[in-house]
Amino acid sequence: LHLRMERHCSNALRVAEFLKSHPQVSWVSYPGLPEHPQHALVQRQMRGASGLLAFGVKGGMAAGVKFIESAQFMSHLANIGDTRTLIIHPASTTHRQLDEAQQIAAGVLPDMVRMSVGIEHVDDILWDIDQALAAASA
Repeated sequence: LHLRMERHCSNALRVAEFLKSHPQVSWVSYPGLPEHPQHALVQRQMRGASGLLAFGVKGGMAAGVKFIESAQFMSHLANIGDTRTLIIHPASTTHRQLDEAQQIAAGVLPDMVRMSVGIEHVDDILWDIDQALAAASA
């Protein structure tokens, strides 16, 4: 388990850094990034910031949905913690029964994608993210 968690954490950090600099991404939330409000706590208490992160796809809900639909390597699933990289667009799936105001109150933004980064080779994950973001912006 400790080796698996090291890979989850290192892959997630690479993914977060990649997303942070991607022109089709409006925001990234990952405690492993220095600008995250909980970064200092994670550094003090943990050996990594987990494999979970969230980000916004420029273009709002439609672009977030298109990103999910365009993924080829990542799996569209609601669960977390798998060895595979899992993605979901909560506004159009797990929280779709709420109106937009209720979603926002629950912390679910229209452009948000939640990702549980797996232990695959990080280059495969980054490739799929990049091509799915390109498709979402087309």
